[in-house]
Amino acid sequence: MKLGKVEFCHLLQIIALFLCLSGMNQAEPSRSRSKPYFQSGRTRTKRSWVWNQFFVLEEYMGSDPLYVGKLHSDVDKGDGSIKYILSGEGASSIFIIDENTGDIHATKRLDREEQAYYTLRAQALDRLTNKPVEPESEFVIKIQDINDNEPKFLDGPYTAGVPEMSPVGTSVVQVTATDADDPTYGNSARVVYSILQGQPYFSVEPKTGIIKTALPNMDREAKDQYLLVIQAKDMVGQNGGLSGTTSVTVTLTDVNDNPPRFPRRSYQYNVPESLPVASVVARIKAADADVGPNAAMEYKIVDGDGLGVFKISVDKDTQEGIITIQKELDFEAKTSYTLRIEAANINVDPRFLSLGPFSDMTTVKIIVEDVDEPPVFTSRLYSMVVSEAAKIGTIIGTVAAHDPDASNSPVRYSIDRNTDLERYFNIDANSGVITTAKSLDRETNAIHNITVLAMESQNPVQIGRGYVAITILDINDNAPEFAMEYETTVCENAQPGQIIQKISAIDKDDPPNGHQFYFSLTAEAANNHNFTLQDNKDNTATVLTRRNGFRRQEQSVFYLPIFIVDSGSPSLSSTNTLTIRVCDCDADGNAQTCNAEAYILPAGLSTGALIAILACVLTLLVLVLLIVTMRRRKKEPLIFDEERDIRENIVRYDDEGGGEEDTEAFDMAALRNLNIIRDTKTRRDVTPEIQFLSRPTFKSIPDNVIFREFIWERLKEADVDPCAPPYDSLQTYAFEGNGSVAESLSSLDSISSNSDQNYDYLSDWGPRFKRLADMYGSGPDCLYS
Repeated sequence: MKLGKVEFCHLLQIIALFLCLSGMNQAEPSRSRSKPYFQSGRTRTKRSWVWNQFFVLEEYMGSDPLYVGKLHSDVDKGDGSIKYILSGEGASSIFIIDENTGDIHATKRLDREEQAYYTLRAQALDRLTNKPVEPESEFVIKIQDINDNEPKFLDGPYTAGVPEMSPVGTSVVQVTATDADDPTYGNSARVVYSILQGQPYFSVEPKTGIIKTALPNMDREAKDQYLLVIQAKDMVGQNGGLSGTTSVTVTLTDVNDNPPRFPRRSYQYNVPESLPVASVVARIKAADADVGPNAAMEYKIVDGDGLGVFKISVDKDTQEGIITIQKELDFEAKTSYTLRIEAANINVDPRFLSLGPFSDMTTVKIIVEDVDEPPVFTSRLYSMVVSEAAKIGTIIGTVAAHDPDASNSPVRYSIDRNTDLERYFNIDANSGVITTAKSLDRETNAIHNITVLAMESQNPVQIGRGYVAITILDINDNAPEFAMEYETTVCENAQPGQIIQKISAIDKDDPPNGHQFYFSLTAEAANNHNFTLQDNKDNTATVLTRRNGFRRQEQSVFYLPIFIVDSGSPSLSSTNTLTIRVCDCDADGNAQTCNAEAYILPAGLSTGALIAILACVLTLLVLVLLIVTMRRRKKEPLIFDEERDIRENIVRYDDEGGGEEDTEAFDMAALRNLNIIRDTKTRRDVTPEIQFLSRPTFKSIPDNVIFREFIWERLKEADVDPCAPPYDSLQTYAFEGNGSVAESLSSLDSISSNSDQNYDYLSDWGPRFKRLADMYGSGPDCLYS
């Protein structure tokens, strides 16, 4: 009959209880072998009880306290005079003792995995005196283990890798399960391993948990990952044991067991002949089922007629072979190329050489397509020379270009004016002859770099470019001159023959053998008594003094003309003037001041006298300014004084109206009645220049229906206009009516009309209307008859 888990646990508890009772019975004879116990004031007696260890079963599930054991002393006669007490770990909380009988019980469920044993102390006391009758005894209650914990994989789940094609028995990974039960008691903690999922590819050793391969030649390219389930069971794997599981993910890592293979035996690509050098022609790739370094390969051209024209390299990211151009293609020279290309693995595993050669071959044919190419010059760079003395129209050289296409279209030439902005050169459009168009100057520009354009006559879009470097040859067309602006001084105490300046010359020309200059004084200066010149024959010359006794008061500046001649053919010369100042020098010959005293003090006046003269001049200027200022202040106004002059004065009144409801501040009827007009008032701030014609003044005029209707119409439009401002505003209209009684006074209309209108009254209106009276009046002074 098979026992269930609960029945099995109860059976174990009964067995443990039986063993405890047997231990108690076996402990009785040991009492007589106890060590003697001495108590002061009494006779020597023997210790009558010793307990070393009790056992109690863990995980007790009963409702009553679990009996642990019994304490008893020979002194106890059973009359209730002895009482037992318990102290130590778990006393009173877990373990209790019957003070009369000494029985020990456990009141709580015990777990060995939490605490494996408890140390307690027992004492037998006289109930009346509460004094010990036995010495305190220490004992241990040990918790006996039962199989209540299943094995656990603390490090799971696991991941591992093993190379593909590994032999049988190759170790993959080791799994470990732990059991919290007591390994020293029974088989509760003895674990064995087994594989529940992953067969027949892998196996596990029962005792060690090492997982190994179980099948040979596992191919990553067929399946690269496996999921295993490993079980650990205690009780040595017997029935009734507890178990735990974990998962192990095994990945097959790659090895180089697949050679590269081209998907096709041949490829064909078309490329235009105008494709630039280093351009990509094609990309080819050999297939390799491996990954990573095992799929790395190299490509090379092993045969064909395009070995020097094309090259192949590998793209490290995609492992593609990239075919590029090394030389320019020419359809007219060759129309196709054939390449034999090999792809091979870089990292070959010797273990798998038997699977075949780890390389493959393919053929690539490249067809060159014809395109309309621009003209090509016979040389990439033309070098030409011309003298800077060449006349306009001189032939410098010739460039030539041709159409490389089969049509061989005629070519026309021109100069790119962006490279010849000054238009120094011309080119014949048909022959390519370059001539001068302007006078040349080597000193301005020694080399001209121009671009010549060659254009097809049939297709002007096709333009070729040639480059011409024109070097200008030098002629002796620049005279020598001083190398710098010299500041030459001579001391007043200079001695005859003293060197005061060393001069040199420069020349903008560039003769082949270098410059050679000759220095001398001009004819008019050759016999001067002050200075002389010495040619050093090394393109320099030295200026020396001829006398002593130079004085600034007599002459402060000397001008020495020097004649310089170069060695050109023909030679050129120039006269350069050296300015020499007379200076006051110290003992070492260093100039202190070079200003002439006679120039500074021409009248021989002292410094104090000059200061006095300047002070007088300033005083006079101040007096003149004061007089002018006073006169301006006393000037009277032309017409009125400031108190009576009211022109352009602004008078401010802080008076505000009462709004639309205020009808007392202003006469609103005057604003609304169009028939009321004001009397004409003259200005009081100026004197009238003319006396106007006497005309009657009316307080009212007849109703003008045209203006009244016009204003009322505009008023209605403003009232209904949604865009009008929400406050009173002034509307201005330039409306003059349909006509005038006096009609038009415009000279543009009256001068060409034959009207009999009399304008003689204009003469009575004063000087302001004199011009009109002269133009339109009938008097003798009229301009027109």
